[in-house]
Amino acid sequence: MRRAIVTGGAGFLGSHLCEALLADGWQVVCVDNLVTGSQSNVDHLKRNASFEAIQHNVSEPLYLDGPADAVFHFASPASPVDYGDHPIATLKVGTLGTHNMLGLARAKDALFFLASTSEVYGDPLVHPQPETYWGNVNPVGPRAVYDEAKRAAEAFTVAYRRAHRMRVRIVRIFNTYGPRMRLNDGRAVPNFLLQALSNEPITVYGDGSQTRSLCYVDDLIRGIIRMAGVDFSDPINLGTADEVTMLQLATRIRDLCQSRSEIVFRPLPEDDPKQRRPDLSRARQLLGWQPSTSIDTGLEKTITYFRERLKHSAGA
Repeated sequence: MRRAIVTGGAGFLGSHLCEALLADGWQVVCVDNLVTGSQSNVDHLKRNASFEAIQHNVSEPLYLDGPADAVFHFASPASPVDYGDHPIATLKVGTLGTHNMLGLARAKDALFFLASTSEVYGDPLVHPQPETYWGNVNPVGPRAVYDEAKRAAEAFTVAYRRAHRMRVRIVRIFNTYGPRMRLNDGRAVPNFLLQALSNEPITVYGDGSQTRSLCYVDDLIRGIIRMAGVDFSDPINLGTADEVTMLQLATRIRDLCQSRSEIVFRPLPEDDPKQRRPDLSRARQLLGWQPSTSIDTGLEKTITYFRERLKHSAGA
């Protein structure tokens, strides 16, 4: 049986990845320090004898007995609120954490899979963003602790591939949403959902014309599983080409929630990207992959999850 180590495994994406790997017949070791992850995301997996959870900060070395076939490095704060609250920890997990997990993968002769991000493109001057674009990143701005940590993580990964002939994969993840996002995550979809479901004003930054391309989590995880099995070590974008403005998204969420919320506008945060849409040519050609969940279908599933979480929170 193949054995996978998933860092950040109790987080939003990591927990879905653990679930998918188990369903695919893997043994899974979930590693998370629970700073932004939650044990509740993986509680349902603990009944599976092939699942193990370890609380550990991967910015410190990790020693594990037994073999491993793959190390999926997904540990990191990922929302502006989180890496604003934990700037040094974000830099550490992207650099020291990546170094430690590459060392673990090398020691186990395992595949190393890096969860990178569309944020490596910064506020892009090229649209849509292909993997060959080098980005437009402010190295001393408020988002730099995340953007530059992920850029460094990619450089670490490529250095280990070249120096040690390691098998590596690098996925650049574009905006993803779905169940298990935290209510207070701080990104657009959770913010809008929480405000709409509470009939509070929906906060749109700037004039709402900035765009994001929102991929439903099941589609993304399907792409990641497929990518792990393809012999290609350069970065691959995963996301959706369905680009929406933030004002369109706020309006759509309000309508789907049947909310009475008004939409209010606030100043645009510093270095907030104006456009986000991946060039998915590489993913289509190499993986035969493309997302299949419509924005309405994905939002409806996410709304159901948020309603249940709010109901549970109210009854607690």
